[in-house]
Amino acid sequence: MSDKEGFSGDINSAMKLLREGNFTCVLCRGDTLHTSTLHGVAPMVEYLNSGTDLKGFSAADKISGKAAALLFVLAGVKEVYAEVISEPAVEALSRFDIRASYGAITSKILNRAGTDSCPMEKAVEKVDDPQTAFEKIKETIAAMRK
Repeated sequence: MSDKEGFSGDINSAMKLLREGNFTCVLCRGDTLHTSTLHGVAPMVEYLNSGTDLKGFSAADKISGKAAALLFVLAGVKEVYAEVISEPAVEALSRFDIRASYGAITSKILNRAGTDSCPMEKAVEKVDDPQTAFEKIKETIAAMRK
C-alpha cells in the first residue's frame, strides 16, 4: 500500500516503521515515537495505564479490532492504519471521527488459536463508550491471567 493521500506525514512515518521494524504497534507525532512489540491490545493498555499522552498521535497497528479501536479513541489518537482491521473497528473509529486506513478488512478478529472470536472483542462487543471498553478489557485480561 502506498502513502495515503490526505493523511498526515505522521501516519506515513508510523506505517513505514511498523513495516520495517519488528513492531506490532507504532505511534507517531512529529519527532515523538512510541513503539511496542507486545501483541493484541497490550501496547495500548500499557500506554493508558501509564498515563502516556497520545493525544494527536497517528497509530499504525498490525491488527486492530473494536477493542483496540476504542482504546485509540480513549487515548486521543487522530488517525489509525492497521494491516488488518475489523469492520466493527472501522465503525467505532468512524463514530469518533478518527481517520482509518488498512491493508485488509475482516468481519471479526479471531483468537490466537483461530478457533473463536478474540476474547477482547467479545469483552467490548456491546460497548460503545471508550472508558467502559477500557475497564472491560482490563477485567478480561485479569480473568485470563487467573
